[in-house]
Amino acid sequence: MGKQKQQIISRFFAPKPDPSAPPPRNPPSTPPPKIATTVSFSPAKRLKTDHLYSLHNKLTDIPNPDPILHQKFLNKLLQPSLDRLEPSRITNFPKSGNPKYTPLENQVIVLKNKYPDVLLMIEVGYKYRFFGEDAENAARVLGIYAYMDHNFLTASVPTFRLNVHVRRLVSAGYKVGVVKQTETAAIKAHGANKSAPFCRGLSALYTKATLEAADDLGGGEEGCGSGSCSNYLFCVVERGGEADARIGAVAVEISTGDVVYREFDDDFTRAGLEAMVFSLSPAELLLGRPLSKQTEKLLLAYAGPTSNVRVMHASQGSLRDGGGLSELISLYESLNESNNTCGDQQHIIVAKVQGNNCLRFEGLKAMPELVIQALSLTIHHLKQFGFERIICLEASFRPFASITEMTLSANALQQLEVLKNNYDGSDCGSLLQCINNTLTVFGSRLLRHWVTHPLCDRNMIYARSDAVSEILRSMGSSSVSEVDSKEENPDIMVVQPELHHTISSVLTTLGRAPDVQRGITRIFHRTATPSEFIAVVQALLVAGRQLHQLQGHIEDINNSLRDRTVHSGLLRKVIFTASSSSVINTAARLLSHLSKEAADRRDFHNLFIVSDGNFSEVTSAKTKVQLANEMLHELLLQYRKQLRMHNLEFTTVSGVTHLIELSLDVKIPSNWVKVNSTKKTIRYHPPEVLSALDQLTLANEELSIVCRATWEWFLKTFGGFYSEFQAAIQALATLDCLNSLAMLSRNKNYVRPVFVSDEEPNQIIINSGRHPVRENILQDTFVPNDTNLHADGQYCQVVTGPNMGGKSCYIRQVALISLLAQVGCFVPASSAKLHVLDGIFTRMGASDSIQLGKSTFLEELSETSHILQTCTSRSLVIIDELGRGTSTHDGVAIAYATLHYLLEHKRCMVLFVTHYPEILSIRNEFPGSVGAFHVSYLTQEKDIDAELKEEDTVNHEDVTFLYKLVPGVSERSFGFKVAQLAQLPSSCIRRAVMMAAKLEVEVCERERSKSLHNSSKSHDKSEDSDHACVPMDWLHTQAVENSDELEKAYKDIFFHLKLAIHNEDGAVKRLHNLEHAKSLADKLVNR
Repeated sequence: MGKQKQQIISRFFAPKPDPSAPPPRNPPSTPPPKIATTVSFSPAKRLKTDHLYSLHNKLTDIPNPDPILHQKFLNKLLQPSLDRLEPSRITNFPKSGNPKYTPLENQVIVLKNKYPDVLLMIEVGYKYRFFGEDAENAARVLGIYAYMDHNFLTASVPTFRLNVHVRRLVSAGYKVGVVKQTETAAIKAHGANKSAPFCRGLSALYTKATLEAADDLGGGEEGCGSGSCSNYLFCVVERGGEADARIGAVAVEISTGDVVYREFDDDFTRAGLEAMVFSLSPAELLLGRPLSKQTEKLLLAYAGPTSNVRVMHASQGSLRDGGGLSELISLYESLNESNNTCGDQQHIIVAKVQGNNCLRFEGLKAMPELVIQALSLTIHHLKQFGFERIICLEASFRPFASITEMTLSANALQQLEVLKNNYDGSDCGSLLQCINNTLTVFGSRLLRHWVTHPLCDRNMIYARSDAVSEILRSMGSSSVSEVDSKEENPDIMVVQPELHHTISSVLTTLGRAPDVQRGITRIFHRTATPSEFIAVVQALLVAGRQLHQLQGHIEDINNSLRDRTVHSGLLRKVIFTASSSSVINTAARLLSHLSKEAADRRDFHNLFIVSDGNFSEVTSAKTKVQLANEMLHELLLQYRKQLRMHNLEFTTVSGVTHLIELSLDVKIPSNWVKVNSTKKTIRYHPPEVLSALDQLTLANEELSIVCRATWEWFLKTFGGFYSEFQAAIQALATLDCLNSLAMLSRNKNYVRPVFVSDEEPNQIIINSGRHPVRENILQDTFVPNDTNLHADGQYCQVVTGPNMGGKSCYIRQVALISLLAQVGCFVPASSAKLHVLDGIFTRMGASDSIQLGKSTFLEELSETSHILQTCTSRSLVIIDELGRGTSTHDGVAIAYATLHYLLEHKRCMVLFVTHYPEILSIRNEFPGSVGAFHVSYLTQEKDIDAELKEEDTVNHEDVTFLYKLVPGVSERSFGFKVAQLAQLPSSCIRRAVMMAAKLEVEVCERERSKSLHNSSKSHDKSEDSDHACVPMDWLHTQAVENSDELEKAYKDIFFHLKLAIHNEDGAVKRLHNLEHAKSLADKLVNR
């Protein structure tokens, strides 16, 4: 029985105080113990407990003198000791050593005081152990058992599962530190602290943003966010007030070397910052204080409790007024010194490092001030992980927004479902998931950037389209449209099937290899393993050699276009970069100095192929090991002569090496040490062998240290080639994206869009356009629609129609086709003629932002305000049901005014969906510019007596949605049909139908009364000559007849309405009366 349970039982059976004894006069006022920790038993233990209770309930025949006492005993037995668990909740360990603590616990206290915000995993033997509150958190996340050991709650995991458990803790949002033993048993035995515990130190820190680049944890595992997604560290600094602010932002993807920066002015909605955050989806936020409440509120709302996004704060006070630039200069100077020392190493495999690749910071000095401050904060943060060198690679820097790319707002990305669906937030059903046919993870990451940043330059769009067309031709596709191709010479349209075969083979091979983009960056960070290094460089070498076969006649500029293997300029550039002779030769040279077999075995001692004087330090260390082994061999020869046993050999038993095994009757020197024995033999260690073994162990330790140092330097020298290898990988990613778009166009029967020149008017003309995502779901049943918008004609469509009739699908379809076309992809239509847009703006759906203090209507109008301030005449604006978040009159007025502003001041392409038919009166102010359209439908009356049941009230007609856009205004919305689909109670729907009829009659009555009033006023103000022309008795007779007819009509309507309300003969009769009242009202309105 465990010690803890023994103490509990002892306390339970301890003598109780006499209840009749008088209580003490001054009892000590001891506060109740603070119960801050609970232990949840494992499922197996809970089953045992339940079984124990069930046995107790079943054994009713056994006499139990005191069942209450027995129950109390069980409760005490299973209750954890509170006073023992209390120390586990100590957040800050004691700062001074306590003699009651073990030496290991003293080490833990020192480490925890030094790293208070880190969840520490401490190496102890063959396990990593957690202590205190870290153990409690690890037990909850990892599902392991935590128990008391000496003074602290503790939990442990085996060392070989470090990779898995670190990833799970990091995914839960923790900053995890791994503390390893800094000395081996052999070194410790010959050191000054042979009786002290192992020295331990923090060897690695892991967070979401640094995990994939960290040492020993490369490659995807369970619970991690690896793969095609990115883990950006996003740093934000700000200057300005609450309303308008100047923002500087830097996002670093440490595992791929991608550094994104931007400085911009933002309004009070922080739409620009929101677009950047939504597009990059950072895993960690670094906030440079001070920040405005508006900015901090937006970022903290993104890093909500369910997102597991880690938020850190840093002060930027010392980085202002040139402090940030000084920080960058000091970093470059330190890296210069580091590389200079690297050049003094002995002969190695590569040429000297090119200083202008890593140590050039003139471009950084020209960056905006706030970006430099954000870079400095990022460097400060990355120094604790050892990844600050990634900031120094100018080749990896790119602006978030450029003049050649369209920057989509966060609303557009979300409402068009470009990256994630609006149902559960996953990528299933998104545009990216629909078009993603990439074969590599780095190609998938690049395609994500292409989709979120469509091109705005017509020549660049055509360059991608030409490349896609050529790959399609090499596939033998018959659906390639060569309309408006940049190269219209028919001589060059020659099918080259080897192009597709080679590209497909290269990408398939790379898809099976590790993520070479992250792998090459891990090599740069010096965290890659030898096997990973060989796999990554080998994959690039094989890909380069295969693509080199495609170059053919490309290098010979004298060849005609017909003789070229590849015609597209972009494809030629990509193939040249990926199959560069420099990359191929460097990769082959690097691999020639490493042993793949040793790398697979993780044998550092035999990793380097020593030849031509290379790796002299490794050679020297190996010589020492060889001398130690020769000494042992000489001793063996000596013992053979001494014992006169020519077949004597060293034996290894249970990990103990160099044993001399002899029979029981053999006489040996008295100083030989007996190690173990059997019935027939005894095994010895002579003192000379023990001394030689010590020398051999030390030589092996020295060899390991030298090999590790040589490997570190080997990786360090690779930094000079990082830029050209990264360029080759970027070219391969581009090739993967182009091939993905070609596969999509072939499989989905897409066509190449035509872009008019910039001098022509803005226009969007699409024939038989289809929604790229919905088409995947509906297949052949999807109904295509045409779109015709032209700046010199009708450039605005006001779309009405029934609920769920396809209005939103249509306007999203137009936006997505325009987006895909500017990505360089073919589009789902029979033909498309477009103008290059500079922006796509959306206002769709209804949602609030409670954390930001925004109601649904405020959110709606904030998005509308951003559109009105940002869009231009070359933009596409789609607005869906603006004004529904407030009263009808206010909503109609705001929707009308917004559309009026877009038509009068912006003159951009507009798709406006509404349920307010009053808005269509705007056609009178802009004749020819606004068109009225609706999604068509068919209605069919049912035989009520035969088909309607007793309780049906609105299911008296069938409605068939045709999903076809046709000119005109929709008369009905069929809201009650949607209520039926939503399964509202039938009584609720009946009441709604009655209220709708009543309101419709009241409106008709008001309109009729108003028209009669206006008619009588016009008669009173008529001239005397008019009265003379018409006899007074005739006017009086006409007025009486009109009033009599109106009175009779209204009486009939209200009579049937009363019957519909009070009729108790059933729902069918009430519906008859209601329909008749409605028909009378329609006749009255149309008079």
